[in-house]
Amino acid sequence: MEKNFDINALREILHQNTTQMTGKYTYREIDESSIYSELEDIFIISPQRLREICKVFVKEMEDGLKSDNCTLKMIPSFVTNRPTGKEVGTYLALDLGGTNFRVCEINLEGQSKVRLRAKKFTIPDSAKTADQTVLFDFLAESIAIFIKEYNINTESDINLGFTFSFPVQQTALNKGTILLWNKGFNCANSIGKDVVNLLSEALARKQLKVNVVALVNDTVGTLMSHAYVDPGTCVGVILGTGTNAAYVETIDAIPKWTGGPVKSNEMIINSEWGAFDNERKVLPWTKYDEQQDAAGTNPGKQTFEKMISGMYLGEIVRLVCKDLIDRKILFGGMSSTEMDTPGKFETAYMSRIERDHTAELTDTKMVLQEILKIPYVAPRDRRIVRRICELVAIRAARLAACGVAAVVTKMNRVDSGCTVAIDGSVYEHYPHFDSRMRDALHELFGMFSENVSLQLGKDGSGIGAAVIAALADK
Repeated sequence: MEKNFDINALREILHQNTTQMTGKYTYREIDESSIYSELEDIFIISPQRLREICKVFVKEMEDGLKSDNCTLKMIPSFVTNRPTGKEVGTYLALDLGGTNFRVCEINLEGQSKVRLRAKKFTIPDSAKTADQTVLFDFLAESIAIFIKEYNINTESDINLGFTFSFPVQQTALNKGTILLWNKGFNCANSIGKDVVNLLSEALARKQLKVNVVALVNDTVGTLMSHAYVDPGTCVGVILGTGTNAAYVETIDAIPKWTGGPVKSNEMIINSEWGAFDNERKVLPWTKYDEQQDAAGTNPGKQTFEKMISGMYLGEIVRLVCKDLIDRKILFGGMSSTEMDTPGKFETAYMSRIERDHTAELTDTKMVLQEILKIPYVAPRDRRIVRRICELVAIRAARLAACGVAAVVTKMNRVDSGCTVAIDGSVYEHYPHFDSRMRDALHELFGMFSENVSLQLGKDGSGIGAAVIAALADK
């Protein structure tokens, strides 16, 4: 049973305390520890709850491997071999999955060595929600700019791996239909269409000699990229704007697989774990999560993702702050247009606030006053906002660790161990995210947590697309 603020208890506290006037702002002199206690009851996940979540997670994975009509789609990637590190060749790789779109030229040099040239393009907001032709024409135009800028030889066709970080139903290595959009994207006339065809048609309109030979989920790419360097890599995870995981599964553990025998007897599975517990059976869903979900573009979907990924964490903090402002517990009840606007409290602000170790939390004050335009921010307010950021981020890290633990458990790798390659801005840049995940893994696995090696798989999705394109060449 989830705990939100005990309103009666807070009213009693308000009644018992006096009201302090600072200029024209009214502050309720509630003991800070009481506020922290209520917030911690909402956001802290106990070790027992972690174990319950992990158990349900494994069950949903098993169900998804049996049938497509389950919460976790557990999609076969059609990638059936991992790299040896000896693969060579030059490939284009495209990486579409969040705020930016990347075009890369990747040279695989063997001996696990890679040379890479890349260019980022910012995707216009209008292209994210327009007809699919607008988005894919933008992608093709970006590729054309990249080819010209880097003087890439196009006399013969170039093989390309396309990392597409949205849910697709993959039916071959270079075929997959779009299931849904997330992370702020919602392109019309695209659901159910083959994403490789959409890109190929846009490339043809630009008269570009490019063959799309592999459709790659970013988590599969992250796994394959890191496996090119570390053969012990069995899991790829994205913890950034969105979140997902891929892992190595044995063919006989995939009852729904109808593609016949596989020489390697393994298949990389794209779990689409962002949809875990959409039925809300076990995740610690709060009223703030409810509010965010109801106001979003895909209510009732991607429940797990909305609790742990960069697209949503800042908004959860904003909703908690707004609740405390409305109760005159924070900022003397004074808000701002920025604080009242969904999406204006960015996850990057949380990171900045958590990095603020000054005695007076001056950087926190700067974020709240200069960026979010709060009229007056007392030292007490800064401390409370910082604790809110900590609690929301700690919850996210611990839930992410639950996902990793479930995957490692499903692979029976708790004893033998494995490398988990993790890419994404939240894991790479958010302070303490890695250590908080490790703490949760220790609570779940005890001394066996040392067998699970969390490694940064930086820029893995682009390189992984090239590695898979190289294996497709074989």
